[in-house]
Amino acid sequence: MEQLSCVLGRRSVRKYTDEPVSKEHEDLLLSAGFSAPSARNARPWEFIVVRDKARLEKLSTVRQHWPMLKNAGLAIVVCANLRGYQGSNKDFFVQDCAAATQNILIAAEGLGLGAVWLGCYPTEEGPEGGRRILEIPGDIIPFSVISVGHPAEHAKPHPQIVAERVHYDRY
Repeated sequence: MEQLSCVLGRRSVRKYTDEPVSKEHEDLLLSAGFSAPSARNARPWEFIVVRDKARLEKLSTVRQHWPMLKNAGLAIVVCANLRGYQGSNKDFFVQDCAAATQNILIAAEGLGLGAVWLGCYPTEEGPEGGRRILEIPGDIIPFSVISVGHPAEHAKPHPQIVAERVHYDRY
């Protein structure tokens, strides 16, 4: 299962060492995000990389489940810019940005980094608090925040297959 280790071994990591995340790793994480699939190839994502410790500290107070940001090496905020969509397809930004977020999480695991997906959209306090701190324009939707760093903890992977949740040919 070596080929799938970055998927099967991935866990949410909320505690980090003081070691900085390299620019090379940052670029690889962004490349993973840009490589996500997208409905009608609209590619709505834009990314804000937050390395500034003061901004990370401020972001850590936006929601009760975001305190790990103050100790993160960086955060990547996945935002949706809906200009690329045609007509009623705009609602697909949720799947598209989720795919980009997941790609970044899997890439972080593959690079030996720890990361956790912090919910932002569709709650109001996440997008609005982050919007003010990061000066995000009103037509851009903050979708998720990914806290990234070198892991100070290592959790066991989840079970690979939960048989009672698998159905074949019908429910």
